Amino acid sequence: MNYFESLAVQSFCFRDFKDNAEVADKVNAIGLSRIELCAVHADFTDESTFDTVIDTYRRAEVQIVGIGVQPFNNDLENERKFFEFAHRAGVRVISADFSVDSVPDAYRTAEKLAEQFDMRLAIHNHGGRHWLGCATMLGHVLEQTSDRIGLMLDTAWALDSGEDPVELTERFSDRIYGVHIKDFVFDQARKPKDVVVGQGNLDLPGLIKALQSIHFQGAPILEYEGDLQNPVPALTECVREIRKVAEGVG
Repeated sequence: MNYFESLAVQSFCFRDFKDNAEVADKVNAIGLSRIELCAVHADFTDESTFDTVIDTYRRAEVQIVGIGVQPFNNDLENERKFFEFAHRAGVRVISADFSVDSVPDAYRTAEKLAEQFDMRLAIHNHGGRHWLGCATMLGHVLEQTSDRIGLMLDTAWALDSGEDPVELTERFSDRIYGVHIKDFVFDQARKPKDVVVGQGNLDLPGLIKALQSIHFQGAPILEYEGDLQNPVPALTECVREIRKVAEGVG
């Protein structure tokens, strides 16, 4: 099965463009019709704006498949608004980050909301300087939480942590609810740079094979943070590369 026909894109790729109608046009321009929406393009705490944002994407025939990455800090009333937006948009997965000084209470609050709204949270592993960036800590957290909480595997930030995204896919196979498909190269100072997916350190065929082997049912989400003023050409190339490799593997 080629899961990547349902490929989405992270709206952070278009962070220099604040108008949602323009962002939707750019999603279509790269050959996609799905988006994970971040806080650059929606205020997930202001309920008065929710319908306008959602309707903008619906009119453009761009499906919102996720939101985030959202901070969870054991703030029940504020975090409930994230779920309200997701519910109105038809979203089932919220990408999440937990504040280390708010756990484990923050887990319980998040689980309660996820249960109430019948949704899942997916922890974003944000690199070697992030407390949830390595496999050891991710495993520790997932052991303490229900299956309402899983992983939004960011492949490039996994590389930044010295982790193998393919191995992470296999290790956390039952808790991967989404994947940020992203690729890095690194300079001598270990500073990462975004590149077209498959042209850096990511084993793209291996990742796709691993996702197929675990019968991945989550959201594959493209992310490329370079070329701020004109990301469309590189993102279009990323889409072609992902689909070409997925077709070859499948």
